[in-house]
Amino acid sequence: MLFSMPTLATNKQAHFNYDIISQYEAGLVLTGAEVKAIKKSMISLKGAYITHQNNELWLKNCLISPYQIKNQSGYDPYNLRKILLKRSEIDSLMGKIKEKGLTLLPINVYTKKALIKIKIGLARGRKLHDKRQAIKKRDLDRQIGRALRDKN
Repeated sequence: MLFSMPTLATNKQAHFNYDIISQYEAGLVLTGAEVKAIKKSMISLKGAYITHQNNELWLKNCLISPYQIKNQSGYDPYNLRKILLKRSEIDSLMGKIKEKGLTLLPINVYTKKALIKIKIGLARGRKLHDKRQAIKKRDLDRQIGRALRDKN
């Protein structure tokens, strides 16, 4: 039986600013109020990135707004959140991150059954001329699509 995985947040700049080499599905350590806030799409991945400390992966600079119904005094919306992956995957990623120019970044957050999952990507930054080529290609594809649609 297939379950739909509704996307709750997307890092829109990830595919434009980076070439995604590989993607991984991971879990997040969250509080109950954070889970409720995320399920109401009160999350933003803009400017978020992933770091490694003490052989663990952490999600930084991810905004999870406070859940409005529950009073959360002293809540930090940009708090560090631990990413849950298998030890072998973490070791593999940490080895690849040490390679020049590679980084880990969140791509999107979604639900899978009752769990909150995050898709992270191993990425290499694009140069300015690569971004310009991507814009040209996207515009050209859009023009071809319009021409084909208008032709019919």
